[in-house]
Formats: sequence, structure tokens, C-alpha cells
Amino acid sequence: MNLHVINTGLFKLDGGAMFGVVPKSIWQKTNPADENNLCTWAMRCLLIEDGSNLLLIDNGIGDKQDAKFFSHYYLHGDDSLIKSLNKKGFAEQDVTDMFLTHLHFDHCGGGVRYENSKLEMTFRNARYWTNADHWLWATKPNPREKASFIKENILPMEQSGQLYFIDASSSPFAKDDIYYVSGHTDKMMIPKIRYKNHTICYMADLLPSVGHIPLPYVMGYDTRPLLTLEEKEKFLNEAADNGYILFLEHDPLNECCTVKHTEKGVRLDRTFPLAEIL
Repeated sequence: MNLHVINTGLFKLDGGAMFGVVPKSIWQKTNPADENNLCTWAMRCLLIEDGSNLLLIDNGIGDKQDAKFFSHYYLHGDDSLIKSLNKKGFAEQDVTDMFLTHLHFDHCGGGVRYENSKLEMTFRNARYWTNADHWLWATKPNPREKASFIKENILPMEQSGQLYFIDASSSPFAKDDIYYVSGHTDKMMIPKIRYKNHTICYMADLLPSVGHIPLPYVMGYDTRPLLTLEEKEKFLNEAADNGYILFLEHDPLNECCTVKHTEKGVRLDRTFPLAEIL
């Protein structure tokens, strides 16, 4: 098995929204904001090469929305989904499985693109994996979350015949290697990758950055923040107990971290690039 970091670019989100009730005077120490109170965030994906299988976890924001949409998110940086895949020696048609932690636009937008003015699947040979509960949540969205579920990102998966639901008999990961959480959005999936005696957890939006490790640091975007508190506490304690490596999708500086128990609860142990364990 080989692992590859796939950087799809940087974007900006409001710092207050990213840290909820935590005051700016505290969160800006780890995530400084610009003059518009916006912080820079990564869209970092993980490519798993395992024999003839090539599985990509999440795929970034994509490029098919209009200028008004992108004006809210200030995309920047030199990386893109396809460019990063190509740098690793792969093309879109090589991907066999597209695992989506959840269907918010910054996690699944790159999976569908416009070609000749038509919506087409970016990975035409891949199975696109979600779960039935989250699919229903995303395709019949509540008013608070509706803007995050963009139909052009989602419906073509089903229309193309490439949509697959994870269940007891069908999954690209072992049953116990997907951790379901519902505080951020219903049935978001945190996959665990077993690699060289390590357990690597792709944290999605349960832990966007090292700045979110303290329990009260919960995003304003979360639909059930008190549930996020419970889910994060349980997961971080398990991670500290077992020495999990946490792969950070949105941290602009740090690819991976570990956590440890302290008198103040679970806190950051150390940060490092994924290449350190490859």
C-alpha cells in the first residue's frame, strides 16, 4: 500500500464561523484572520494505492461553479485536484473508488465537472461511495444546510450509475474502520487506514485543524454542536489512547498530528507531514 497527499487548493472561510463561540482573541493565535475576518484553509485529500485499487478520499471544491459563488471563498494557491494527481503519476481514469466523507461542496465538488457544457463525472471509472442516510440528508436538505449541498455536485453520481452506498456487505473499508459522526452533518464518515503498524484517521470536519482540538472549539457550521462535543471527546480519547495519526483535511499548515492526555484534557502532541511515516 502507498499513500499520497493530494492538495486541491486553498480557500477562505469566516474565522468566527469556523470556531463558533470561541472568541477571536483566542482562535486567531493559531489561525490568524485577514482584514475581512477570513482565515485560510486547505482542501487536502488522501489517495490510497493498494494493488490495482486506487481510492481517493474527498476531492475538494472543484471549479464548475460561477464567479459569484467563488467570490465568497477566495480560492488561491497553485494546487488543484488534477494537477496533484498528475504529479503523483496518476490520471482521473485511474481512480477506482471515490470515498466521500460527506457531501458538502468543499469535499465533493471536484468529483463532477463540466465537459463540453455538460456535467460529467471526473472519475469515470470510479465507484462513488457515500451512505444511504447521508445521501437522503444531502438530497433533501434542511434550510440551514441547503447551501452546502449543491445538486450539481451530488445528483450526477446517481444519474451516472456510479453511486454506491456503504452497508454491511459493500464498502471499500472494513466495517470497523469507518467511524460515523452526526454533529457536523448527518452520518459523516471518518475512515481509518491501517498502514505500517499505524492507524491513520482522515478527520474531515470532525477535526478541521489542530486549532480545533480543545473540546469547545466547534464550528458554527455544525448542525448539532453539542453532539459534536460528545463525538469529538470520544474520538480524541481513543486517538490518544491508541496513538492514532490524525490526517487533517483543512489545516493550512499541518498535514498530520497526534494527540495526548493532559491535565486539561486531550491536547496536541506533535505535528508532522505524512511523508514522515511513508
